[in-house]
Amino acid sequence: MRVMPLTVTALAAVLLLSGCDGDGGDGGNGGDGSGRKGAAAGPCALGALGVAVGPVDAAPAAGDLGNVTVTLTNRGDTACTLQGFPDVTLAAGSTTAAVNPQEATARRMSVPREGTVTFTIGYTRGAAGAERSLAVERVRFGLPGATQTHEFPWSYGAVALRGGGVPEASVSPFQQPAGD
Repeated sequence: MRVMPLTVTALAAVLLLSGCDGDGGDGGNGGDGSGRKGAAAGPCALGALGVAVGPVDAAPAAGDLGNVTVTLTNRGDTACTLQGFPDVTLAAGSTTAAVNPQEATARRMSVPREGTVTFTIGYTRGAAGAERSLAVERVRFGLPGATQTHEFPWSYGAVALRGGGVPEASVSPFQQPAGD
């Protein structure tokens, strides 16, 4: 008979009894309070999310920086997951311009029922009517890997353009507000 040190045996018992997967979490499977793990949360669907635009820190003049925060609330029956960056497009008439993601790492997150996540569109205001400005009227966004989009009006001024019609704008990864 082999004798195992007490600390290894005790640690194995604690992990077994707690249902821990060894990484300090429950493997992302959530639970129903009964001790049973639920099915892994699937990707969030835009149709199950409430959308609110604001707060907005609009750029007051050409060359100034502004931020538009979009809050998504999970109105579905179960938790869902998001990973990556929203796909954001600025539209002015028939002209559209995709917004590039920030240079940041996006992490996978679970959004509980009635939980919220946000993303922020940062932009440089352009001069109205200038050749290197886009007179944005609408913003369209979608979730990573999904085809459904949501659109909202833009009333925060023209957006400056870099060469090639690329907007001086970026979009943050999804983030969970503190306390959520």
